[in-house]
Amino acid sequence: MILRRAVEGLDERLDRTSFLKRSLRKAFPGHWSFLLGEVTLYAFVLLILTGIFLAFFYVASSAPTTYRGSYPPLQGRTVSQAYRSVLNISLEVRSGLVMRQMHHWAALLFMWSMVAHLVRVFFTGAFRKPRELSWMIGVSLLVGGIAAGFTGYSLPDDLLSGTGLRIIYSAVLSIPLAGTWLAFLFFGGEFPSPELIPRLYLMHVLLIPLLLLTLLGVHLALVWHQTHTEFPGPGTSEDTVTGTPVWPRFALKGIAVAFLTWAVVALMGGLLQINPIWLYGGFVPYDAPSPAQPDFYAGWLEGILRLWPNWELHVFGHTLGNLFIPAAVLPGIVFTVLALWPFLEARVTKDHDRHNYAQRPREAPVRSAVGAAGIAWFVVLMLAGSNDVLAKYLQVEVDTLNTWFKILVFVLPPVVGFVTFRICRDLRRSGARPIQAPTRVTFTRTPAGGFDAEPESSWASDDHGGVTPTEGPGTP
Repeated sequence: MILRRAVEGLDERLDRTSFLKRSLRKAFPGHWSFLLGEVTLYAFVLLILTGIFLAFFYVASSAPTTYRGSYPPLQGRTVSQAYRSVLNISLEVRSGLVMRQMHHWAALLFMWSMVAHLVRVFFTGAFRKPRELSWMIGVSLLVGGIAAGFTGYSLPDDLLSGTGLRIIYSAVLSIPLAGTWLAFLFFGGEFPSPELIPRLYLMHVLLIPLLLLTLLGVHLALVWHQTHTEFPGPGTSEDTVTGTPVWPRFALKGIAVAFLTWAVVALMGGLLQINPIWLYGGFVPYDAPSPAQPDFYAGWLEGILRLWPNWELHVFGHTLGNLFIPAAVLPGIVFTVLALWPFLEARVTKDHDRHNYAQRPREAPVRSAVGAAGIAWFVVLMLAGSNDVLAKYLQVEVDTLNTWFKILVFVLPPVVGFVTFRICRDLRRSGARPIQAPTRVTFTRTPAGGFDAEPESSWASDDHGGVTPTEGPGTP
């Protein structure tokens, strides 16, 4: 009521609030899968809030200093000022460790929810015309998220993150012709350069967040203008938009999801340890931790590097380093195909019509098979990126695991894709509906003191993921 009176008051004075009125009545979907995009947004907000707190105490400098803090094993050690400041945040600043771990968990949630959102959009065909641009922006957000995660992961200047920087430096150097120039531009000179930490900090707290904010704003504006896709159902068509209005139901639900997201991340930050840099020690250029593994969003990239053979190619008098293809060419192909998928699919299927309906995966067996095969490929590579950790826990040789991963990376995706295609094709042909909810039964007491069971109206799942009444005993 308060918000409505405020809108009406502005309407009387400005006569320009019809947009506000329409906005408050705009319909948004109620299906749970549409909340994945919201979780991504709320995780990003939490990243900004916790990042501001951490920025008050972080020192973006690789200058050497002697550690005199409260952690005895590192007393008297020479470390960088960046590493010492992160240790102080973790062990001496009140609530510093909780905030730092919340920031890390929020980053992982940001990437997980974004990947899940992209998967949902892919399998339901929600990227089709006219939403190709929204899909491409989503892929760009994924790339930006990986960049933000990598730069933030490298700021503590510990031994684990420094090893990752060494890998990236070598990968950039492997680029023909421009590799040396790009490495010196990005890293500020020969690795490890004193300019590296300040440059990473600038990118992490300013350049990349501005890029992500811009992409998020454009993406939300497009979703607002084009409206959401929805599953087919009774009383709907490609030209209708159904759902709950922004105010009050959707807004209150969104607020509840936001606070629930932040509460879960806060619990994880307080109870689940992540990235204990005091155990790794400061970065030493000639040393590397073992076992080691990156965060999941970089795990598949690490997996490619660990499985790729030690090849050096000579083309037109130039040597292509053994990191160039796995670190630059293959990821570039993956993200290019992913970004252009709406246009590639439309060209193959010759479907250039506008679509507002979302599809069930069974309705597009080929697309579902490609998606399932791609997920299997990424999972194998992500596991390969942790081959040293897995070898330790499984008590097997790393080379043995690598042999299996090299086989699985070629065998498992086609098998998963074929099985998915057959399942989706058979389900589409059978016309089977989703699993029905059990019939509800009403118990009434008899004069003799017993009970009679009478089934109420039967309820069947609809394509929205909800239920619709069907005729049956007890239906009014």
